[in-house]
Amino acid sequence: MLAKVYSCTVTDLDGDIIEVEVDNSSYGLPQTVIVGLADTAVQESRERVRSAIRNAGLEYPRKKVTINLAPADLRKEGPFFDLPIAIGILAANRIIPLTAFENSLIIGELSLDGSVRHVRGILPITAKAKESGFSRIYVPACDAREASLIPDIDVFPVTSLSVLYHHFIGTEQIKPAGPMKITQAIPEVLTDFKDIQGQEHVKRALEIAAAGSHNILMVGPPGTGKTLMARALPSILPALTVQEALDVTRIYSIADQLPSDQPLIQSRPFRSPHHTISNVGLVGGGNHPRPGEISMAHHGVLFLDEFPEFGQRVLEVLRQPLEDKVVTISRASGSVTFPANFMLVAAMNPCPCGFYGDPVHPCHCSNSAISNYQKRISGPLMDRIDIHVDVPRIEFQKINSQKDQEPSAAMRARVEKAREIQRQRFSESKNISCNAEMRPAEIKKFCQPDDEGNRLMRMAMDRYELSARVFHRLLKLARTIADLEGAENIQSAHIAEAIQYRPRQTE
Repeated sequence: MLAKVYSCTVTDLDGDIIEVEVDNSSYGLPQTVIVGLADTAVQESRERVRSAIRNAGLEYPRKKVTINLAPADLRKEGPFFDLPIAIGILAANRIIPLTAFENSLIIGELSLDGSVRHVRGILPITAKAKESGFSRIYVPACDAREASLIPDIDVFPVTSLSVLYHHFIGTEQIKPAGPMKITQAIPEVLTDFKDIQGQEHVKRALEIAAAGSHNILMVGPPGTGKTLMARALPSILPALTVQEALDVTRIYSIADQLPSDQPLIQSRPFRSPHHTISNVGLVGGGNHPRPGEISMAHHGVLFLDEFPEFGQRVLEVLRQPLEDKVVTISRASGSVTFPANFMLVAAMNPCPCGFYGDPVHPCHCSNSAISNYQKRISGPLMDRIDIHVDVPRIEFQKINSQKDQEPSAAMRARVEKAREIQRQRFSESKNISCNAEMRPAEIKKFCQPDDEGNRLMRMAMDRYELSARVFHRLLKLARTIADLEGAENIQSAHIAEAIQYRPRQTE
């Protein structure tokens, strides 16, 4: 007898519907064969399914069982198909009626005792099920809250194969999980700017960066607060919109890094990989491509501390994602594209010893050593960083000052106001939500400075020999500074402040 069960696998950030066909045959030796371009994890499901069925008190057929995963030309990987294979075998053996799982999609990994384990990618799988017209989806009980983020589809939490068997034969029904209400949440503040003394000009630069999602590089001696201020940056970033939260959650679900007690990511990601990270770890990849750190930082912050210590080839792979906001990984089996719309925040010392330009500690590095150290960051990559700010040593009077510092909440209020101006500005523009994402057409339309501002830009271009990319980035940065002040037009003061954030070596 032939049974068909629908399941799903994860490709890119989307799902692909898989038809699990199970056929019992009295001809041939009793064995279980899986075909359909299945990887090792799928092939091993034969043993898991056999033990799970028997430990659930059900009979495994003593026949030749052929399992086909269609379409046959799509590679299947992971333990997604354990539960649908088990249901298909029981249905083909007439233990479960074929009509019991009509218009349903089933997903889950089986333990040997028949309990159903967590699988990654439940959110995109559920979204694909709804898009494909399924009215019900059966998922591991631990993943039901995540699946419930998708409206208008019944989500059934399954704890074990035995429970699902009794549900399908009608002796004990599984109660569907209710829809999960999605609300916009204020991010939790771990490090507040009110606890950081001094460095007001750096805080100003970080506020501008947060307001327009601009890339920023902080340069200064050790111990001046670069890392501390970078880690305080999420406290002034605007809250994720509902759609942004779903986008981030989808990525974390596919990467299997979604916390078990947190079905929805509601804080902007802050990723801080170590400088020993590989190309694949940073941008994603592998034999079966998975998202890298730049995709995990989507709609959030990628913080690279000790910037020059990262491998030069590792840093160079950032150039294309910083421009395109996506990363495409090509392999012999095909190409996958992951989103990578992140805000780059980097910190570095000015030289190998860290004290070049410091008024207290003398620098012991030679000129060639300092030059070679700074050249680890290529010109094209430096061009893509909008804000370059020096972080000098803090004087004792400022460190020991009891003067109240501005809290993150006040800074976030200004950032939110500037972001709201940008949302209204780009309401009719596709895939643009903030100033840093503007393309040449939007720059031409929204970033025209006054006459004095044009004069300043002309002088800066001639004196510092700036590239066309830097010219456009300066205009976008000036637009953000104007938004923070609530100014409708870009004025010369906004241009002047934007120019001062260029690196000193270009002067």
